[in-house]
Amino acid sequence: MILRPAGGTQERLPNRREAGRRLGRALHDRLGGDRPGRPPVLVVGLPRGGVPVAAEVAVALRAPCDVLVVRKLGTPGQEELAMGAVGPGGVVVVEDGVVSAHGIPAEVVRAVAEREARLRDQVEARLRGSRPPLDPTGRVVVVVDDGLATGASMRAALSALRAAGATSLVVGVPVGSVEAVRLLRPLVDDLVCLRTPRPFLAVGVHYVDFSAVAEEEVVALVDGRPG
Repeated sequence: MILRPAGGTQERLPNRREAGRRLGRALHDRLGGDRPGRPPVLVVGLPRGGVPVAAEVAVALRAPCDVLVVRKLGTPGQEELAMGAVGPGGVVVVEDGVVSAHGIPAEVVRAVAEREARLRDQVEARLRGSRPPLDPTGRVVVVVDDGLATGASMRAALSALRAAGATSLVVGVPVGSVEAVRLLRPLVDDLVCLRTPRPFLAVGVHYVDFSAVAEEEVVALVDGRPG
């Protein structure tokens, strides 16, 4: 695990692509570089923002890149606050602490999860088209996002990949909260996070350019075309 704690003011990451290059170099060293006999690697990006990062990581690792769609479950009235996430195959992760602190009834959580699951399927159909997911079996699967706030989306992705047959999982992110890193570390074989700023605030705060990523860019990057 690579962690660079922030002491005081820390330089922000320029953009997702540069963050991906830096993360790719760290993961390349972490996974054994180009040594013969290294297990095959599959890089999976969480759209939309994680895919430009993942594309650069895939270049550094000389690995294929795929996309795994996860939808955040926004807290009613505070949609940016995740009370959970939903992934492929009906996988739902709930942030019990958030649900309890805000007194959210179980039926509300269930209704939001059902709605977001339908939206997740629609988004995946647009991003993937007729192309099936790449098979994670027998590969080291590196799951990449542009940052970790609560870690709910990443946990849903990891659960879905385990169900799909992944046996070795590595999380790679340029920046994350200390709390999310601690939560995820026991769930994976390795975790590389370049920065854990305090206070964390939100992922976008730690980038100079955190522009929205269009679906067309995600499709192009996963297809291997310039983004």
